[in-house]
Amino acid sequence: MQFCANKLDKKDFFGKSDPFMVFYRSNEDGTFTICHKTEVVKNTLNPMTIKVEVHDFIGEFTTSYKDLCRGQSQLNVYEVVNGKKKIKKKRYINSGTVSLLSFSVESEHTFLDYIKAGTQIHFTVAIDFTASNGNPSQSTSLHYMNPYQMNAYAMALKAVGEIIQDYDSDKMFPALGFGAKLPPDGSVSHEFPLNGNIENPYCNGMEGILEAYHQSLKTVQLYAAAVQDGSQYFVLLIITDGVISDMAQTKEAIVNAAKLPMSIIIVGVGQAEFDAMVELDGDDIRISSRGKLAERDIVQFVPFRDYMDRTGNHVLSMARLAKDVLAEIPDQLILYMKSRGIKPCPPPPAYCPDDHAQTTPI
Repeated sequence: MQFCANKLDKKDFFGKSDPFMVFYRSNEDGTFTICHKTEVVKNTLNPMTIKVEVHDFIGEFTTSYKDLCRGQSQLNVYEVVNGKKKIKKKRYINSGTVSLLSFSVESEHTFLDYIKAGTQIHFTVAIDFTASNGNPSQSTSLHYMNPYQMNAYAMALKAVGEIIQDYDSDKMFPALGFGAKLPPDGSVSHEFPLNGNIENPYCNGMEGILEAYHQSLKTVQLYAAAVQDGSQYFVLLIITDGVISDMAQTKEAIVNAAKLPMSIIIVGVGQAEFDAMVELDGDDIRISSRGKLAERDIVQFVPFRDYMDRTGNHVLSMARLAKDVLAEIPDQLILYMKSRGIKPCPPPPAYCPDDHAQTTPI
């Protein structure tokens, strides 16, 4: 809705008013509840177009959805009435007018609307296997394979993975590794398939990834860049100890990725400081690179140690972990779709039995 106001009463002794509008909705018991406040328009009696008490306090008027739907017309020019002035002054008419300039109704699509419409969510998992994690053969390593319990990487992967795989269309996860020395020559690779199959780097479900856990993946950009019509959305899950040796390049990659249909989840394991991860998260300050601000926030970071339940209730703590790491995905997907003007397609028709099928009454 857009309104403009004219010739509102002065409320300030030395100057004009600073008007703003407060919208209420009616309740069943006859009371009203505030549902929106506009911004204050400074020092004017004729505020510019603003998005129904008129405050500073000037007066009020009432309207209805039915009336507003009629759009701009004389029917939607409202007298702003101050009840106290009306009682005190016999010749009082009004404290100004408010006119409706335009009115439209837009549907707000939800995350589930896109899922129901067939948008495919594809997850990619990344496990940091750089030297900062320590030698996997030693118990001090974050990758140490204890025969009696899972390490932090495996626990984080299992906790989040068992949730996200239910949103993945085919439960086949492309898995490319980084930061490990590969046989036979021991060269360090930052892009290799976990399963050793260059042509088909997909793992079947979380169990498949856990089986291929000795390696990890780095980026999903090459998967996401070509599909930007809203039919697919990609999520990169990175499990890392938080050590970043190329922060500038990482920021640049995230700023570029913000234009793509993708989100990045980072789970930090170990006891290191995660200041760099918090910076990448961008909740407080939007991430930027070379003076260029990211189009949207696509990173969600959580430190795994905050979810280690000292009472031993790992089921509950892992459920909290999964909930928090996935918390921002719906809004990030919706923001991408809205910025591109992509609306969910009508969902496929529900299956209906043959209308002509014969039934036997009981």
